[in-house]
Amino acid sequence: MTSFEQAAISPAGEGKLARGFGPHLIRIPSEATGGRLGVFESCIPAGEGPPMHVHEREDEFFRVLDGCFAFWCNGTRVELEAGGLIVVPRGAVHRFQNIGDSAGRVMTIVTPGGFEGFFGAVEVEDPQTPQAIDSLAARFNLRFVPALAAAVA
Repeated sequence: MTSFEQAAISPAGEGKLARGFGPHLIRIPSEATGGRLGVFESCIPAGEGPPMHVHEREDEFFRVLDGCFAFWCNGTRVELEAGGLIVVPRGAVHRFQNIGDSAGRVMTIVTPGGFEGFFGAVEVEDPQTPQAIDSLAARFNLRFVPALAAAVA
């Protein structure tokens, strides 16, 4: 792990694009913060969002940049528009969905960092089965609820 003694900076519009499960702009990778956190922005089409899942090691901070999103966390649902914030604790069963009429954007901060690498890994490895996706997700301490493989069985 690298040290974190200088500010990690991401000028407007800059970052590394990862296309696994849609475009995710990695604004600040965990390597730039000594592993303390990672920051990425996601563009989510209308009606889309990830399935229910759990992050075993990361807390997640979401800020809606554009659009309107519903967030579910441990059975509670909330709707947030641009400027809205939500923090999801590690271990929580959660998901979100763009409930607007057009693409929306969300900024996500994960702490500790590292999960932001998931999207690049999906892009490179291109898992084709629910079992392969579950296996890749497990490497990033991500678990789908229910497991994708079980959902299609």
